[in-house]
Amino acid sequence: MLLQQILNGLTAGSVYALIALGYTMIYGILGLINFAQGELYMAGAFATVLLLTAYKVNFFVAFFFGMGVAAVLGVILERIAFRPLRGGHPLVPLISAIGASIFLQSLALLLFGPADRSFPIQFEFAALEIAGVSVSTLQLAIFGAALFFMALLVAFVKYTKFGKAIMATALDQDTARLMGINVDRMIAITFFIGSALSGAAGIMMAIYYNTTYPRMGLLPGLKAFSAAVLGGVGNIPGAIVGGLLLGVAENLGAGYLSSGYKDAVAFAILIIVLLVRPKGLLGGRSH
Repeated sequence: MLLQQILNGLTAGSVYALIALGYTMIYGILGLINFAQGELYMAGAFATVLLLTAYKVNFFVAFFFGMGVAAVLGVILERIAFRPLRGGHPLVPLISAIGASIFLQSLALLLFGPADRSFPIQFEFAALEIAGVSVSTLQLAIFGAALFFMALLVAFVKYTKFGKAIMATALDQDTARLMGINVDRMIAITFFIGSALSGAAGIMMAIYYNTTYPRMGLLPGLKAFSAAVLGGVGNIPGAIVGGLLLGVAENLGAGYLSSGYKDAVAFAILIIVLLVRPKGLLGGRSH
């Protein structure tokens, strides 16, 4: 029972971690929370389902197409909803982010309707028994893909020219400009990557639950924000650790208390962390 809940939690937690990375990267470079990350999660899932349904393309083509749609949408949001508000009162971009979230939910509801859409899965997933624990190949695929994207992001930030330029921009935008770095471009790249990761998370969860609907990103987005706070907002390793811990914690709560407490656990953790350690387990921004 315990190992089963931990395994289920790691599957969900790896997805929360991907969305939390979007939150934490954007906070790290701009100092603001993009509450539309959950809607980018939804956009990636819907784009993938629509392409698979309409054109019957290869799954991996549709997967990266969905990530691309979420990424481009994130860049558009940065240009329209955030860039004009830089330098103003910190509450203004926050309100803009909430407005963008509501707008995207309403737009999806208008375009696709309120009904759930099943995910056109092209693969057969087997169930395995390991040490008395039931493991599906789908869970392994989701966890493995999430770890791959996390490792790719860490390598990008640490070892590439653009990654180092993003870190320099996050440290000090004025100094970065003086050193010849195009700050606006680095911010746009950050939104592109963070949004693509949220899109990937949405696709994975759409496959896992075999459903998409306009408000599907609301709870995962809020839980991922809790995960980012748990690990330390602005801290990339913290977002990964926070996502995994949150996924395990909520599944243990559902397994040993009640399934009705599953969603409440994430927000209870958020409140406790804010009270006890506001900077998160691994501290704030990591540079």
